[in-house]
Order: sequence, then structure tokens, then C-alpha cells
Amino acid sequence: MTTSALTDEASRDEALRARIHQEMADSLDEELELELDDVRLDELDHDGAAGRPSIDRKFYFRELLRLQGELVKLQDWVQHEKKKVVVLFEGRDSAGKGGVIKRITQRLNPRVCRIAALPAPNERERTQWYFQRYVSHLPAGGEIVLFDRSWYNRAGVEKVMGFCSDEQYEEFFNSVPEFERMLIRSGTVLLKYWFSITDEEQAFRFSMRIQDPLKQWKLSPMDVEARTRWELYTKAKETMLERTHLQDSPWWIVDAVDKKRARLNCISHLLSLIPYQAVTHQPVVLPPRVRNPDYHRGPIPQEMYVPGRY
Repeated sequence: MTTSALTDEASRDEALRARIHQEMADSLDEELELELDDVRLDELDHDGAAGRPSIDRKFYFRELLRLQGELVKLQDWVQHEKKKVVVLFEGRDSAGKGGVIKRITQRLNPRVCRIAALPAPNERERTQWYFQRYVSHLPAGGEIVLFDRSWYNRAGVEKVMGFCSDEQYEEFFNSVPEFERMLIRSGTVLLKYWFSITDEEQAFRFSMRIQDPLKQWKLSPMDVEARTRWELYTKAKETMLERTHLQDSPWWIVDAVDKKRARLNCISHLLSLIPYQAVTHQPVVLPPRVRNPDYHRGPIPQEMYVPGRY
């Protein structure tokens, strides 16, 4: 090989390495955008954020990426073994449920791992069997469903806000153990997490949302009303945990005052409860591109292109 050819090959290798590095950096930027958004929220109120515990950022990112790699292995195993996984995320408003759900799903296939975040029931749904609207969102074999709030709405917000009768409330507690046992007997892995924060922490996070125009949509009138009923929600939560912490479907409490630690702890714990294994895949070999000498790419009108403003 001539010196010129060697130089050209070295240049191509260097360009490829630079392209790979850029691709990896772009992937990391997606995570940084989420984290910088959290930092921006905290900096809106320096006094409120002062003295709050923090985890080393380099350690956090290293662990998060490692855990997300394990989540990809879990996804492959669930898909390969046709397993059904349901994870419930419950907790007070602003407790951090959405943050951990985002980190779980960020690098997974949305066709395998999806989020179920149901709106308030409509008129027809209010006349159905209570669990009916949730059943339609349960996974088939090879799927993971993360419920951002679940059927436990009846034990929490519906009870506190008076959206259900005392009879409906009691019937829920009578029905939910057998409902969950039926899911488990059908082969579904069921995990239940409650995200716990303090009164002071919720007040701080609500104040951040009020001040931040990008987050104000997260603060609904129901959330504001919930602040005045803190003790009622506490009592409802205690009753719910006491009556539905079952041997075959226990509750797991996540200390969520520190959001980053809560994410790492929850994801790590979730992975520890499912006996997944690495799935061996056949090596992927990219076939050569087939070129047809008769094919000619037609021109695309310039006005069809998105303006290059950046």
C-alpha cells in the first residue's frame, strides 16, 4: 500500500472515530438536557435550594448510564421470553414519578416499554367496572407497562377529593387483592412503588413550578387543592399501604426528597426484583448496498426543504 493510500485510510479512520464520538455525545446530550432542566428549576430559588443534599454528578451519570444499559438487557429478556411486566408509580404530586419514568424509558424501545398515564374517567368509564379501563392498558407477552398513577387513584385522590362513595372505596379494597393475584397468576410481574417526599419538599417543588413558565402546566388546580389536604392524603396513603401491602404484591417506598438518588435507587431496585438474563443475539452483518445502474434520483424542489435557520 502506498504512502498516499495509508494516509487516506488513516484520515477515514480518524473521521469515523470523530463521527462515533459525536454520535455518543449527542446521546449523552439528551440526558444532560433533562438534568440541566432540573438544575434550572433549583436555581430559580437559591434560598429554597440551599443546603439540599446532592449526589456527585459524574457518579450519577455513570451509574445512570450503567443502569440504563441493564434496562436494555431487561427489555431484551422480556421480549425474548415473552414476559409481562407491570410497574405502578404512585406518590404525591411532584414526588418525582415522572422523572424516574423518563429515565427508565429514555433508551428503551417504546414498542416494548410504554407508559400508561390515564386521564380522568369520562362519563362512560365511570359506569364501568372500576378496573376495566386499566385492563386495556395491561401488557401482552414481551411488553413492559409503566403506570404513571394507576388503579390506586381510588385509594388516594378519589377518596380525598370525594370522587367516589364510601361503598366504592371499600369495594376497591375488597377487590384489589384478588385483581392483583389474578395478574400474577397469569404470569405478570407486578411491582408497586410509592414515592415519598416531605411537606416542605413538595411546597418547594410547587413554588418552582409556579415560577417557571416551562413547568406551570404541571401544576393543575387539583394539585393546588391537594396542598390544603396534606393530612387527608397522608391518612389515605397510610390506609392504602396497610390494606394493600400484600405478600405477593408488596409496596416499595422510595425516599424521593433527593431526585437523583431516588432515580438510581428505584431503577436499581426494580432490576434486582426481576430475574432477567442477557440474551444472546446473532451478530448483525450489514449487507452491501445494492446499486441499480438504471436508478437516477430525481430533483427535490428547494421550497420543500425546512429552512436552515441553525
